[in-house]
Amino acid sequence: MKLEHPPSVSTNFKKLYHSLDRNSLTNGLVAAVFAVTGPVAIILSVASSANLEKNIINSWVFAAFGIGGVLTLVLSYIYRQPLAMAWTMPGAALLISSLDHLTFSEAVGAFLVSGLLMVLLGLSGLARWLMINFPSNIVMAMVAGVFLPFGLNLIAGVTNAPLICGITIFGFTIASIFSQIGRYFPPMLTALVFGIITATFAGKGPIIPEHMSWFAEPMIITPTFSIDAMIELVVPLVISVIAVQNMQGVSVLKTVGYEAPINVLTIVCGYGSLLMGMLGCVPTCVTGPANAILVSSGRKGTHYLGAMVFGLLFALVGLFAPLLIETATSMPRDFILVLGGLAMLPVLTSALCQAFSFERSSTLDDFAVVVTFLVTISDIAILNIASPFWGLVFGYIVYLSPKCSFYKKST
Repeated sequence: MKLEHPPSVSTNFKKLYHSLDRNSLTNGLVAAVFAVTGPVAIILSVASSANLEKNIINSWVFAAFGIGGVLTLVLSYIYRQPLAMAWTMPGAALLISSLDHLTFSEAVGAFLVSGLLMVLLGLSGLARWLMINFPSNIVMAMVAGVFLPFGLNLIAGVTNAPLICGITIFGFTIASIFSQIGRYFPPMLTALVFGIITATFAGKGPIIPEHMSWFAEPMIITPTFSIDAMIELVVPLVISVIAVQNMQGVSVLKTVGYEAPINVLTIVCGYGSLLMGMLGCVPTCVTGPANAILVSSGRKGTHYLGAMVFGLLFALVGLFAPLLIETATSMPRDFILVLGGLAMLPVLTSALCQAFSFERSSTLDDFAVVVTFLVTISDIAILNIASPFWGLVFGYIVYLSPKCSFYKKST
């Protein structure tokens, strides 16, 4: 198997600095703000539901942003294209249903096995095959089912804390409707600022302890390798990285003329997942939304500079993880859940649209998608394995079936 080689380019860092332009700086900053505000809310939502300790959350954030930022800097510079690396949000969302019966150390064991499997898929070339041949509509139906509870948190948040959560959603809506506002103040940033200001006036604003370490102190999480965790998490995690996140990121780059090194990226995601997993973070991935922002303006060939700005800012967020977490966890829980729901809205919308597309001619495909979605949201646990895994299994069985007499009779 042949890995994609980087182009032969000059290593003149002075020339690199002088090549920075307004588009690169702006796109890098906006992409970083977007990729920090929403995903952190997802981490906090998962941590809150699983009652994780703050030192574990700090280590997770350090790994997610610090290591992701360094990988972005290195890959973008070597390949001279925007290759923004982060962590899988669908994979994090999986933990909501898994950590109510699995320990976090069991989840970490699954992270490490997932990383090893991705290395093997990248080295063998199967990653490219999987991205091309696995039915994406079934994967997106599973993703939509996993993300649906986050969307429902919006309703619960407004019910429990109408003032703070209502104004937070209002800020998100304003920035989403008016593109000129959203271009410089992304919807998630606007929602965050509106919510914090409202909470502060309501006496529930963020609190920074007087005695705390501002710098991250990552910790090694001792993994536990259990059969239940391997079966339940590994396959959905690998698919969420390769067939969801990486595919989305690669597709975004392809639309503007970049040929992303798919096999190399899969291998890097595998090794990155091993390193990040030891620190308590879900697997590494190529981030689609951030890459879309990075290529939204400017000339082809300079977009990698914006990605390097993004990577630097990402790494700084990881370095100051304790400050971020202490501030965020002092806010009302409903506010955090609503932020997580808002962050998931674009991904949930995209997943639903791709899963339930009406452009396909096969009714069996439609039925397989519905089965996947319904099983995923059912929250069943067969053999102590949560529903997202079974959603993929049952949906794929229907997809492979040569015929489906029940469905045909019902239509």
